[in-house]
Amino acid sequence: MDWSQSLRLVAPEELLSVTGLFLLLGAAWSKGRNDARAVTWLSVLALAVAALFVAPAAFSGLSGARASAFGGLYAGDAFSALAKLLIYAAAGASLLVAPAFFEKARAMRPEYPVLVLLAVAGMGLMVSTTDLLTLYVGLELNSLAAYVLAAFLKNDNRSAEAGLKYFVLGALASGILLFGMSLTYGFTGTTSFAGIAAAMHGGLSNGALFGVVFVLAGLAFKISAVPFHMWTPDVYEGAPTPVTMFFASAPKVAALALTMRVALGAFGSQVSAWQQIVIIVSLMSIIVGALGAIGQQNLKRLLAYSSINNVGFLLIGLAAATPAGASAMLVYLAIYVAMTVGGFVAVLMLKDKDGNQVEALADIAGLSRDRKVLAACFAMVMFSLAGIPPLFGFWGKFVVFQAAVAAGLLPLAVLGIAASVIGAFYYLKVVKVMYFDESSGIAVGKSDWVHQALLALAALFISPLGYLLTKCLGNLANLAAASLFHGA
Repeated sequence: MDWSQSLRLVAPEELLSVTGLFLLLGAAWSKGRNDARAVTWLSVLALAVAALFVAPAAFSGLSGARASAFGGLYAGDAFSALAKLLIYAAAGASLLVAPAFFEKARAMRPEYPVLVLLAVAGMGLMVSTTDLLTLYVGLELNSLAAYVLAAFLKNDNRSAEAGLKYFVLGALASGILLFGMSLTYGFTGTTSFAGIAAAMHGGLSNGALFGVVFVLAGLAFKISAVPFHMWTPDVYEGAPTPVTMFFASAPKVAALALTMRVALGAFGSQVSAWQQIVIIVSLMSIIVGALGAIGQQNLKRLLAYSSINNVGFLLIGLAAATPAGASAMLVYLAIYVAMTVGGFVAVLMLKDKDGNQVEALADIAGLSRDRKVLAACFAMVMFSLAGIPPLFGFWGKFVVFQAAVAAGLLPLAVLGIAASVIGAFYYLKVVKVMYFDESSGIAVGKSDWVHQALLALAALFISPLGYLLTKCLGNLANLAAASLFHGA
């Protein structure tokens, strides 16, 4: 084992872990909000440096033995690098919007950015894992920090409830995942993804099949796919809004990338064993996410169901089980991160005249007359999430459906397109309330420049100008998908 290569490949996780530990020590002597703001900006800087570490691998298409570390436990290939870039961008945005929110609640503490850094370090292990042991270490490092983040507002009953629900159901999902991992190890004799794929190549025993099902069930919880989605609306509504924004973006990318690596890598030699499961879960997530959102009156709950709906579309790419499908998923994920960040930043900017955040759909009635630019950007996010051209969200759905058709899954693509019409209803409902209802005069508060800058960047990315990035983004996604299948 080449230790210099291993330590070089794992440099992003080393940086984030060491930075988190040093900032944690600094937080122990922290005395005020200025210290918390300093820790926040240092955390954002650490994420930016980590992004510089992984960018060369993403642009060069690093794969194979050159990307393997610690004897096959970790892969710093182009696939993990692209996923990490998306994770770092989402986490950085979640850190930047946090101070204004928590200072209003008098709850801004330096522990928040430290917990985000530790969660991101766990996500890095998740997307780079090539072994069941590394998988679980990364998953739990992320999850333990996430449970605390959900309950970060100690004096808010909703936040405490969200943290407790997330912890209990997360522990259940971890148990299911561990049981599946133990079955997989027992019937294949190895925890290595390459070894599992080789052992399953000659055939799949009933015990190994149960292992596949339980592992995918545990991962389905992490991506909030139906029928393991029940925690998502409650946790998204109850958690502090910057935390909800973080949950809906960075961990979602990590969990989906992990699911891709497990399904296409470890279980890649037995696609027929899990493809039907993914197809059913995909369609159920699209339909349940769309129908569940229709009656929601809380914007955070509506965006939670939107997240479930989008996971369904993403899983169509996984069901294709081809490099084109994996590439389409990565393109969709990049666009999804921008739409999610834009959506939640817009929600954070919805404040009354006293600066208190408002979340009810009725509170944004007539927003186009009170805050024209905010309403226009929020409408762009809604149209893009609905997949309406010429906004960039349409391209994400298009490439996923294109990959499904190319893989011979035309009925799945047709059903997905038909179901997307249902989803368009509740997105258009939000736009209708903002532009055609009488003004409520509630969401009239102003926001700081950080929120405005982030919303402007997200809106610019998902606008028709985003299509200028299709070639670059497509090339990066193709290199990442090729490295994933090279590892498989």
